[in-house]
Amino acid sequence: MKRLVLVLLAAACLVTTVVAQQGGLTVAQILKPSTSSWPTYNGDYSGRRFSTLTSITDSNVQHLSLAWLYDLPSPGGTIKATPVQVDGVLYFTIPDHAYAVEARTGREIWHYTWTRNRGGIHIGNRGVAVLGDSVYFVTPDCNLVALDIATGKERWFTEYCSTEMVYYGSVAPVVVKDKLIVGVSGDDLDQPAYLDARSPADGSLIWRWYVTPQKEGDPGLDTWPNLDMAQHGGGMTWQPITYDPDTNTIYVTTGNPQPVVAYKNREGANLYTASLVALDADTGKMKWYFQASPHDTHDWDATQTPVLIDGTVNGAPRKLVALAARNGHFFVLDRLTGKNLVSAEYVKTNWSKGYDAKGQPIPNPDKRPQVAGALVTPNQGGATNWFSPSFSPQTGLFYVNASRAFSVWYVYDASDNPMGWGGTDRGGYAEQGQLKAIDYKTGKVRWSVPRYGGNSGLLSTAGNVVFGSGANGLAAFNATTGQALWDSRIGNVTNGPITYELDGRQYVVAGAGSRLAAFVMNP
Repeated sequence: MKRLVLVLLAAACLVTTVVAQQGGLTVAQILKPSTSSWPTYNGDYSGRRFSTLTSITDSNVQHLSLAWLYDLPSPGGTIKATPVQVDGVLYFTIPDHAYAVEARTGREIWHYTWTRNRGGIHIGNRGVAVLGDSVYFVTPDCNLVALDIATGKERWFTEYCSTEMVYYGSVAPVVVKDKLIVGVSGDDLDQPAYLDARSPADGSLIWRWYVTPQKEGDPGLDTWPNLDMAQHGGGMTWQPITYDPDTNTIYVTTGNPQPVVAYKNREGANLYTASLVALDADTGKMKWYFQASPHDTHDWDATQTPVLIDGTVNGAPRKLVALAARNGHFFVLDRLTGKNLVSAEYVKTNWSKGYDAKGQPIPNPDKRPQVAGALVTPNQGGATNWFSPSFSPQTGLFYVNASRAFSVWYVYDASDNPMGWGGTDRGGYAEQGQLKAIDYKTGKVRWSVPRYGGNSGLLSTAGNVVFGSGANGLAAFNATTGQALWDSRIGNVTNGPITYELDGRQYVVAGAGSRLAAFVMNP
């Protein structure tokens, strides 16, 4: 009995210690994250998913040990969220649920369930934002929720989109100074997308930027047949934003136009859908845009992560932003002006006829979806999708999990006024998935290795390692050469891996279905 009492007292002390450590997160800590944390969706604002930690290297990664496993409580779900790690605690989500788990042991601290669920699409949830002593996430039925970081107790919630209009919430909010930046998901109805800046205190709206023109005189209206089509033009903001604090600029990527696939009633470029857009973080005013897929007709949203690179081009230092788009093209822009510097295919495609003067692909009309079908690559899944890329300033390489697949694209609403989903693709051949490393200065693929597991997000480190999906689960590759170094057996990775150092040990954490797995390099 005495031994049991001591064990219980020790456990209580551990809980008290962990709760006491949950002091929260400041804006300054987000601006300059420590290697003992992973405080935002991509680790920092740059979108690079690069860690300066070096305990795990290309020469010792095969010695990684399993630290712990955490299985979601019944009925489970799929972890697509990137965990945020603050003060030794991991915070992550699945639709309608948020969790806090001890980062050293995997022990659950709290589990919150959204019990007011009114519907929405439960395809996945990307995760949380943390500021002060609050944890924020969105629900499938369009609510922004704030929780107490220590207990998971609900503080407030507010509706930020309309479930009735078939929007839903899936994106991870991002803290930018005194604002929560959060986008919307859903393209079943012809509704306009937007990006919100909301108050961390109560969720009230500070500014809203609409992806498509909403009134006469709005920029981009001349790229739509009329105002009504622009007002219902889609362009969902599914991806967490990237932010440059030096210029106070938010970089948001936007989804495909609506109606989806069918296009007869929306001739024109359909701005600012399928684009990378720079916004002033204080006002939401647009600074510049670059459209990755003008007049998209294949559901190739451009909602992949924009990655900030401070590099050298033609011997001169440049502030850059890079994007590996779903349509198979890789772009590098001057992030101060939006001027295109590099446009190149990272997988072979057949839908465009070169690039225009802005570096934007020129769609081939023969490859538009047709009643009789058109053979096109990529397929609807895209050359890449929502999974995060990574960039290593050490190697100068941009890493992306890529696919090359063909399918036949059909229009099944051939009327002059299609709505919603007016077509889709079917069937086709797919090549082996690849992990690719792209030279950002040229857009050329430096190396490409087969990816035998499912798709996943990526993480690169100063130990010359890239973590991502392997044949059996979380795997490691040499960041310089692509050589496969290590593979675990946790099953397909379903999110983006993260890393952090606690007590002198470097951890790597990844989601695999309903399981969160942590590996550690012991001294």
